Amino acid sequence: MRRISVVRLGGIAAAVAAATMWMAPAWGQTGPAWGQTAPVSRLTSATTRAAASTDLTEQLAAARLATAKYATNLGKARADGYEIITPMMPNMGIHFLNPHIQGFNIRRPQILVYEHSGHQWQLGALEWVFTSMPKTPPLQNATFGSFPAACHYQDGTFIADENSKTCSKTNPRTGSTFSFWHPDLFTMHVWIWYPNPAGLYSSTNPLVAPFNGG
Repeated sequence: MRRISVVRLGGIAAAVAAATMWMAPAWGQTGPAWGQTAPVSRLTSATTRAAASTDLTEQLAAARLATAKYATNLGKARADGYEIITPMMPNMGIHFLNPHIQGFNIRRPQILVYEHSGHQWQLGALEWVFTSMPKTPPLQNATFGSFPAACHYQDGTFIADENSKTCSKTNPRTGSTFSFWHPDLFTMHVWIWYPNPAGLYSSTNPLVAPFNGG
């Protein structure tokens, strides 16, 4: 795997806090009774929330359609430029980065997070990364995690290091060749391909624990 410059770096997976999504009234709850009118402020607020929720639904659908070709086909992801950057991270997955993707594009996540068992690979989450905290979340109610500066190696291992100049040319634990270094990053994990009771933007997913053996 070639060396990847910091400028081209798409990012790496990390912890993301759970998001609070807008939801319709729970079963048994109702809006204004027939013939009654809700206050304008409430109607406006509800309309705004509904519009935002629709936008998010459309964004997630677009991301899912764009990455469907990778859902169970790691070979296709590799052919399109995604390269391993982490080993199995517990309750998360194995992360693959495309170094050619920059910025936020809902149809082109920088990272694909896979679950693995035997010869089977299942896409679980998509991830976007940023070198600075976005002023406005690119997805409704999105929250961000972080990943410390680190030296990465071709076998997917990494070692935290704030200075790119001190990265070892080979990983002293595995002997793998150095690939690239990145600074501190902000990350946005989105569980589009695997259900997650912890939330759409949660960093971890209890349902993928059976894959932790990698």
